[in-house]
Amino acid sequence: MSAIATPSRHRVLADVLTRPSARSRAFAVDGVLVLSGVALVSLLAKVSFFLGPVPITGQTLGVILVGAALGAKRGAASLTTYMLLGLAGLPIFAGPVAGPAYVLSPSFGFIVGFIPAAFVAGWFAERAWDRKPVLAFAGFAAASIIPFVFGVPYLAFILSTVLGVDITFASVMEVGVLPFIAGGVIKAAFAALLVPLAWRGVRTLDARK
Repeated sequence: MSAIATPSRHRVLADVLTRPSARSRAFAVDGVLVLSGVALVSLLAKVSFFLGPVPITGQTLGVILVGAALGAKRGAASLTTYMLLGLAGLPIFAGPVAGPAYVLSPSFGFIVGFIPAAFVAGWFAERAWDRKPVLAFAGFAAASIIPFVFGVPYLAFILSTVLGVDITFASVMEVGVLPFIAGGVIKAAFAALLVPLAWRGVRTLDARK
């Protein structure tokens, strides 16, 4: 008996909820979804809580949710738009500073890292990892690591080259990684509960139609 092939890409939440019938309408819907993702990340960027010596914002949670809900390409497009609008001067980043000069901020590398992080969260969602909490947590935790891959080297570069701060590997880890581990785990876990719950709600609505 031959194995039955399964599609590598499943529909994400946005696909199920919008269902555009025409190609032109689909393009418009994608634009609205991308901007909605920008709005969500912008809102959560202004939400912060203390879990140790530094404030933890909701930015990464927003990135994960946007990627999971919109899918890889639209999620990455949304976070690219978020970065460009912030660089254009809209006060949508976590702090009060925005505009082109933000590229010299030690945290700008994390903003860049949000783009592939949303893509990865969407990639896992397109393979239905976002339907069950355990798989969702694994995929979202992986996506949460990606901003650090971009952000930590950029942080070290700006501190040492632009600001003239003497740094070591230990000091960069102490500033840019260690304070955020617990918060990252909590946000990934919260997303891993919220997105499957959203799927359960979608299935319930479909069943009632």
